[in-house]
Amino acid sequence: MCRRLAGYEDTNDAERLSVDPAMRQVVGGRAKEHNAASTSEMGRFETNVLTGSKNLRALMDLPGRWVDQVHQRKAPPEIILDMDSTASETYGEQEGSAYNGYFECECYHPLFCFNQFGDVERALLRHGNVHSADDWQAALEPVVARYRNKGVRKFFRGDAAFAHPKVYQYLEAEDYLYAIRLPANDVSQRQIESLLTRPVGRPSHEPVVWYADFLYQADTWDRPRRVVAKIEHHKGELFPRVGFIVTNLKRLAPQVVKFYNGRGTAEQWIKEGKNAVKWTRLSCHDFVDSQVRLQLFALAYNLGNFLRRLALPQGVKHWSLTTLREKLVKIGAKVVAGARYIVFQMAEVAIPRGLFRAILERIHRLWLPEAVPG
Repeated sequence: MCRRLAGYEDTNDAERLSVDPAMRQVVGGRAKEHNAASTSEMGRFETNVLTGSKNLRALMDLPGRWVDQVHQRKAPPEIILDMDSTASETYGEQEGSAYNGYFECECYHPLFCFNQFGDVERALLRHGNVHSADDWQAALEPVVARYRNKGVRKFFRGDAAFAHPKVYQYLEAEDYLYAIRLPANDVSQRQIESLLTRPVGRPSHEPVVWYADFLYQADTWDRPRRVVAKIEHHKGELFPRVGFIVTNLKRLAPQVVKFYNGRGTAEQWIKEGKNAVKWTRLSCHDFVDSQVRLQLFALAYNLGNFLRRLALPQGVKHWSLTTLREKLVKIGAKVVAGARYIVFQMAEVAIPRGLFRAILERIHRLWLPEAVPG
């Protein structure tokens, strides 16, 4: 995981990192005196050990267990789950690879569930030609089970791929408040027909935005549900931009839209995972091997995100994971080995001494037990 966080996503990189002084100190144990795991050892561990059904289940649960440990220090008053998918391009005869018409490439189609802090709650690798919401319950149920008795407010956001009555019924049964994009149809368009006409007079430079909400029941739904509509008239555009959201939130329509728009951060987190830890680089032939790799990438991503949101001082909390890697993780140092200590002498070009000290102090405080109120 540390190797992947540092930008060494390929197993072949282990050959060089096995003799790297810093990596050997991170690994600890016998690696301090000898070498860390070689490429062949890492390969066997990933493809022979972690692919076992019991080990793989434990590995897939590990991101959530890490998140629970973070929340033990300071439990959030609410949890917001964002679910989204992306493409992991494949090459050659990789098992489970298929052409995806939406992404227009041969790929895998992994599914991610994030919380509002950007932590991966769960990741699931899927074949390339499945629907965006395929296996949604397999990915969501373990996360829902962890928060079921936590006593926090629970929310869910998803794009139009998750606009399915089984999703609504499941979330309602689990006491989740949700906002999910709803594809437009003739019935919903008729509900806002009076708002689709362009306002009379000189067009405004700023978009003219209207909101509406109404009860709607599709043929496959068990009951009517609230739908919020946002209609935007933009200067120079002939037709308005219209979006529908199905929700059980009691908020005003503009507040529902604002809450739903927050799910755009999930797309940003997926992009960060692609750029910083290369979690879509899944080049194994066997599908289960690629599943293991995705889980390890998700853990590396969480490790970086925890470092960013728990250890970085306020002035640098805006760093992307790529910036964090290049300035804090993947940096050069002179190693001075003494009889009792090993000293890493780092240049202050990437990060000043005071800032580095502040980060180390914050990391140290995470190890200390929380004070019990008197």
